[in-house]
Amino acid sequence: MFFVDVIELEGLGNRSYMAGGESAAVAVDPPRDIDQVLAAAARRGVRISHVVETHIHNDYVTGGLELARITGAVYLVPSGAHVSFARTPVADGDEVDIDPGAGLSLTAVATPGHTPHHTAYVLREAGRPVAAFTGGSLLIGTVGRPDLVEPRLTERLARAQHSSAHRLADTLPDDTQVLPTHGFGSFCSSAQADGESTTIGKEKAANTALTVEVETFVADLLAGLEDVPAYYAHMGPANAGGPDPVDMTPPSVADPHEIAARLAAGEWVVDLRSRIAFAEGHVAGSFNFEADGKLATYLAWMIPWGKPVTLLAETAGQLAAAQRELVRVGIDRPAAAATGGPAGWLREGESPASFPRATFADLADQDRDGIVVLDVRRDSERAEGWIAGSVHLPIHQVHQRLGEVPDGTVWVHCAGGMRAGIAASLLDAAGRQVVAVDDGFDAAADAGLNVVTG
Repeated sequence: MFFVDVIELEGLGNRSYMAGGESAAVAVDPPRDIDQVLAAAARRGVRISHVVETHIHNDYVTGGLELARITGAVYLVPSGAHVSFARTPVADGDEVDIDPGAGLSLTAVATPGHTPHHTAYVLREAGRPVAAFTGGSLLIGTVGRPDLVEPRLTERLARAQHSSAHRLADTLPDDTQVLPTHGFGSFCSSAQADGESTTIGKEKAANTALTVEVETFVADLLAGLEDVPAYYAHMGPANAGGPDPVDMTPPSVADPHEIAARLAAGEWVVDLRSRIAFAEGHVAGSFNFEADGKLATYLAWMIPWGKPVTLLAETAGQLAAAQRELVRVGIDRPAAAATGGPAGWLREGESPASFPRATFADLADQDRDGIVVLDVRRDSERAEGWIAGSVHLPIHQVHQRLGEVPDGTVWVHCAGGMRAGIAASLLDAAGRQVVAVDDGFDAAADAGLNVVTG
């Protein structure tokens, strides 16, 4: 009997897996914070005999090298991946025993497309395929994006994605579980997953890589690609070079004077509290990236790489969770941190800054003279409808393009409120008058605003 444990990386929209039998297991695409993988193995009472990578990841720092070192596991990395550390290269058709007593083995299947060296792994029980760890190849209803390696390879890799998806579908039984790494919010996916689980049979019926011919598939895939998070450029080299072990001990505590000094030096001070709490009162000049939002994705995307960051959190638990999220994308150590609230973060005599929150109905009630409506959604979201006369800057561009926001009070919105909160904090820190629209975009038309479509 075999098991498959899912290790959710919700902030990044990814999944890692551990699969095995009664005595041994394999870890697939492990996160950098490997303690949760070790805990999963301990709960199962199994030894991690193998660690495998489907590819050299673009959207997070792997924990594979460190996990293999600590456990003594065999570390399998696709042979085509150029890395600078000792590993066991794996090629198409290679097979390894995971738990011989349980009849479990793993077979490598070359599935180029997401990267040139991408490799899926088929878990077999007594020779029968039971699950396929598909990494960034065949996802739930879609495939991994092919444009993260080299622009000149994008079309070729898109065609390879089509071929790789068909190879998996043609050689595996319909009841084989499909277990991708990407597709649950990760920008490594060409579209978001439709559902939480799937099989080869379900993908044959629903995945466009398997339901349309190659030319249409490639054209549609390339047309739908959006901006690549800036921090992706640093993930591949970090993984190829061999990531260092993580240090998640608490950062040094910053008092109000240090917080002020770091802001004055142009460093980033990031407030992890909810956007509601931040709007009501915060340290002037700080930015709001909610701990419960996609913290790692958006902070790593927007912060100048390598710039020191100080974290402000409500509790020690919130701070520790944020550190865990950030080490996954290579932001290893906050420069400093503080917990509590603005009363403990401000120097004597200073008052917290604030700005109002509103709904689309509130916006509809305004005289639009002197008001700028700023839309910070992605291009694909805006293409489906936008408020007439609004200015568009995707959230990841706002910090670098603040000077392009017209004069006036800025009413900033996204699709639900979280990204608007980030943008409002950036504008507020720059001295702009801002109102954060904390509302679902579906409410805009209902409120009587002129929403343009087509």
